[in-house]
Amino acid sequence: MLWKGRLAFRQYIPSKRHRFGVKFFVMCDVKTGFVQDIIVYTGSTTDIKHYEGLGVSGSVVMTMLAPHLGKGHTLYVDNWYSSPTLFQHLLSNSTGACGTVRSNRKGMPGFGCRKMQRGEVEFQENGQQLAVKWHDKRDVHVLSTVHTATMSATGKVDHLTGVRKIKPDCVLDYNLKMGAVDKADMINSFVECTRKTTKWFKKIFFHLIDTAALNGSIVHRQLTGKVITYQKYRENLMRELLEEHHTPRRPSTGGRPAVNNPLRLTARHFPCKVPQTAAQGSRTRRHCKVCLSGTRRKKQRKMTKYIGEGPLKNSSDVIKPTKKTAEDGSRMDKLQLWWMDV
Repeated sequence: MLWKGRLAFRQYIPSKRHRFGVKFFVMCDVKTGFVQDIIVYTGSTTDIKHYEGLGVSGSVVMTMLAPHLGKGHTLYVDNWYSSPTLFQHLLSNSTGACGTVRSNRKGMPGFGCRKMQRGEVEFQENGQQLAVKWHDKRDVHVLSTVHTATMSATGKVDHLTGVRKIKPDCVLDYNLKMGAVDKADMINSFVECTRKTTKWFKKIFFHLIDTAALNGSIVHRQLTGKVITYQKYRENLMRELLEEHHTPRRPSTGGRPAVNNPLRLTARHFPCKVPQTAAQGSRTRRHCKVCLSGTRRKKQRKMTKYIGEGPLKNSSDVIKPTKKTAEDGSRMDKLQLWWMDV
């Protein structure tokens, strides 16, 4: 998560788009993209259980996988976490693992220094662990406890030679299932509620809110079978939260009441047309008092042909119907009041 302010555990990773920021350890389900767990890296105070011989990276993996060990799951990780020691520890807990690995990790076999051609591959096995060195654009090292030393077609053809492309099964499987975390970040990046702030913990809080909303959309799709866009799901979620937990509007302290006064509609104040004069006839109009003496808006002259009728007739309040009243002609309670001089 991007953060350029002062922070003791701020990280600098040159290869990332956001070079400065707060580091998260995230575990996702590879089939649905559901975010299972998040750990915020805070340096030496990071909330993890330390395992002897596994280092920080291995301890992070074991802490996050603790509720899921012994259930036959398979873990896919990148080269920051992978090591023969960690994979053997997971294997002893009935959990498979596959991931890219650094060639200088302790326990990794030596593949020699021979320069490999593109497409060449070398396999080495140590018990149930399979180490692979495969050259594509560069050397790629993969470690797995759930694959065999086999190759499969990618479905693509080399446009120069016309030969079908093949890759190790562990590489194909890794490429297929290793994008869940990046996909979750990408989806949230378009509609995230995170905004620039001077408090780092506020930004983390809103990032967690975005993650919870993403998980909610995944669960909604799984339970209902309805496919709606993530943006539409967030709009529906916000609308329902506002309807359920909105704060009631404070009562008005002045001005005209929001509801109609029943006394005005009980034989006391009904509208009627301005009496015609000999000079104007049916075009007789009078000036609106509000428009001429307004204090909150620009004064202007307004003519109307309606006037109040009843006990308040002497005060000459004139009424103008709204568009809706003019169309049906029967809604007295929808009339708009205009006070006039006579």
